[in-house]
Amino acid sequence: MVENTQVTWLTQEAHDRLQSELDYLTTEGRVEIAKKIEIARDEGDLKENGGYHAAKEEQGMQEARIRQLTELLNNAVVGEPEGDANVITQGSLVTASIGGLEQTFLLGSREIAAGDDLDVYSPQSPLGTALLGLSAGDETSYETPNGKTITVKVATVERYQG
Repeated sequence: MVENTQVTWLTQEAHDRLQSELDYLTTEGRVEIAKKIEIARDEGDLKENGGYHAAKEEQGMQEARIRQLTELLNNAVVGEPEGDANVITQGSLVTASIGGLEQTFLLGSREIAAGDDLDVYSPQSPLGTALLGLSAGDETSYETPNGKTITVKVATVERYQG
């Protein structure tokens, strides 16, 4: 099996928030869901027990989130992104004209901007890949999954402060 790990840049605040969530889910969260399952199981016939099935589904979603957080935190780089702050990297706040419409967004992980109303694009997305390494004033284009080519002109680049 080939591992598909990616390094993700996180602010210290985002790392601490995600670590707290993981700590809760792997301790109190697991205890709470186990209690829900036990109470629902005590209600009788499991085939027709909606509460039991709902609790088991919730447990599955919680375990998936635990796996996601564990992988993210194990592969995270915490702190300031390296390199020139005027060059687009993970952690850059970019304002650009995309197909003629001006947009401001974060290039990085959605987990960084949790709570902000900021659009976030992955560095591995077609747009993210096209922008990495560019600076204010640069122009490029990228191809969307449906084959359309979109022109992008970078207006500003700065570090995301969270």
